Amino acid sequence: MSLNDPQWGKRGSGNEGPPDLDEMWRNFNRKLNALFGKRGGGGSDQGEPPSMRQLGGGAGLIFLVVLVAWLASGFYIVVEGQRGVVLTFGRFSEVTQSGLRWRLPYPIQSHEIVDLTGRRTVEVGYRNNVRTKVLRESLMLTDDENIIDIQFAVQYVLKDPIAYLFNNRKAEDTVLQAAETAMREIVGKSRMDYALYEGREQIADGTQKLMQDILDRYKTGILISNVTVQNAQPPEQVQAAFDDAVRARQDLERQKNEGQAYYNEVVPKARGTASRLREEATGYRARVIANADGESARFKQVLVEYNKAPQVTRERMYLDMVQQILASTSKVLIDAKAGTNLLYLPLDKIIQMSAAGNSPESQTTPSAPRATEPPPPPDTGARSRDALRGRERLERP
Repeated sequence: MSLNDPQWGKRGSGNEGPPDLDEMWRNFNRKLNALFGKRGGGGSDQGEPPSMRQLGGGAGLIFLVVLVAWLASGFYIVVEGQRGVVLTFGRFSEVTQSGLRWRLPYPIQSHEIVDLTGRRTVEVGYRNNVRTKVLRESLMLTDDENIIDIQFAVQYVLKDPIAYLFNNRKAEDTVLQAAETAMREIVGKSRMDYALYEGREQIADGTQKLMQDILDRYKTGILISNVTVQNAQPPEQVQAAFDDAVRARQDLERQKNEGQAYYNEVVPKARGTASRLREEATGYRARVIANADGESARFKQVLVEYNKAPQVTRERMYLDMVQQILASTSKVLIDAKAGTNLLYLPLDKIIQMSAAGNSPESQTTPSAPRATEPPPPPDTGARSRDALRGRERLERP
């Protein structure tokens, strides 16, 4: 249907047109009067335009609603672990704690919410992954004039919301630059091997302390909580040569450890053997000295007795020596005075037969008859021994 059609705007089959603006205003005025406790007048009053009093009442209601909404916009909530910083015309006014708070609405006052417990992270030398390197930040010079590629991460929290808001323009960039500066200073005072291997934790601790000093000097309100070295290695151009040097150093350490292990095995054993030999020599020395002292004391005692009775002492010494010798040898008694036709006497066979006869086996099993020698007459043997003893006494000087 075209807009120029005379039937446009009519509803149904009647001749009704579009709504009359005067009628809409009268309806609005009637409802507004009813809201304030007034009733609308007769038909003649509904066609009259609203008076100034009626317009003032409606504007006052609208103003009241707008005022309530404006005042309600001053409410704000501070979560636990956060702080609210209230600004009056852009200037610091106060710091509010957690809870439901109210301030004067904008543009008189405004507020900023600062999170004091959330950990923020800054990556130096890489972004999101250690493989994504930023060489401009990671390449550093050591004390022995070598270049290393080091990536590390810095975690920090906020300790002063006022200093953080008013003394920083870009807090993350400030932390990044302070971290790079501190790390370059610490690495520049360390040797390459120390920075790559055994000194990572010490370098991280030194960087954290130096960073905190820099940020406190700048009054940033930032507290460094942790510095973690993610990766430290020589540049890629010299990685192969550096790996060869590392393997050679490892071989050297291994050989040193093997030599030390061999030393720990051999030296204590040698020391123990030497100590044992010394103890044995000391014991032998003490034994020989003691025996010599005993023999000397015994000789002195014998000499005293000898001076008292030389003949008796000499005979006693002779008997003791004979007893000592005969006790450890085999003895065969022969009656020389008895007549016998035995031209050859196998003494060794007789001794062996005697030893075989004294063994337990010879006692249980029958054996060959052993040669027995007739016992000499007691009187004759006694006389012979006495004669022999007298003859020996006469022959001695």
